[in-house]
Amino acid sequence: MTPLFLSIATLCAGLTATGMDHAPLDALLSHYVEDGLVDYAALKKDRAGLDGYLEEGGRISRSTFNAWSRNDQLAFLINVYNASTLQLIIDHFPVATIKSIGSLFSGPWDKKSVRLFGKSISLNTLEHKIIRKDYKEPRIHFALVCAALGCPPLRGEAYQGDRLDAQLEEQTQRFLNSENKNYLDRDKKTLWLSPIFKWYREDFEVAADSLPAFVAPYMLPTENAVNLKDFDISFTDYDWALNDRNSGSL
Repeated sequence: MTPLFLSIATLCAGLTATGMDHAPLDALLSHYVEDGLVDYAALKKDRAGLDGYLEEGGRISRSTFNAWSRNDQLAFLINVYNASTLQLIIDHFPVATIKSIGSLFSGPWDKKSVRLFGKSISLNTLEHKIIRKDYKEPRIHFALVCAALGCPPLRGEAYQGDRLDAQLEEQTQRFLNSENKNYLDRDKKTLWLSPIFKWYREDFEVAADSLPAFVAPYMLPTENAVNLKDFDISFTDYDWALNDRNSGSL
C-alpha cells in the first residue's frame, strides 16, 4: 500500500476563516477505511499524516474555534474524536478490542489521549463534557466511532461543516438500517435497537419525545409504516471486537 505523505505546508495551510481544512484526514480515511473497517496495520506503518493532523488540530485556540460556525465547530470535534480514537488504537496495535487498552481503574476513554485547545483531555471529556453538552445533537452518536464492530461505521471521509447535516443524516439512516444492530420484529411486536439507544436514551428523547418517534422516520418506509409506540423495546448485543478490516466485517 502506497504511504500517504502529507507535507508540513499542507498541514499548516489547514486553518481557514470557516474552520480547519480537513483534507489531510479526508485523504487518510479514504485510503485506509473501507465499508466502515480500518486497515490498522497499514495505518500504523504510515501514521505521520494522522499524527500531523491531530497535532495541527491540537494547536487551534479556543478563540479561533469560537469564531467558527456551529457546524464547523461540530465537524472539527467529531473529526478530532474519531482521529484520536484511530491514534489510540495504533498506539497499542495489535489489540482485539479497544477495551483491552488501559487498566482496571482507567479505561481507554479515560486516558488523556486527545489534544484540544492546547490541553490533553480524554475521549470521555470530549464526548460528554463538550460535544453532548454544548451541541445537543443526537445524531452525533452515529458519527462518533469507538473502534468496535458494534459502533456506527466509520466514514471513509472527514466531516465538513458545509455538509455536516447531510453527513449526519446519512450516518443515522445507515446505522438504523443495519439489521444486525436495529430491526423490527413485527410478529412479536418488538423494536430491537442498539444499546447506543439505551446508553444515550435521554439525548434521543429530548430530540423526539421517545425512542420510537426518533427511529421511525429512518427505519420505516412510508408504505410499511406502523405505530412503533405499540411495540416493546429491547436491545441487541454490542460487539466490542475491533473494527479491523483484516479481521472482521460489518
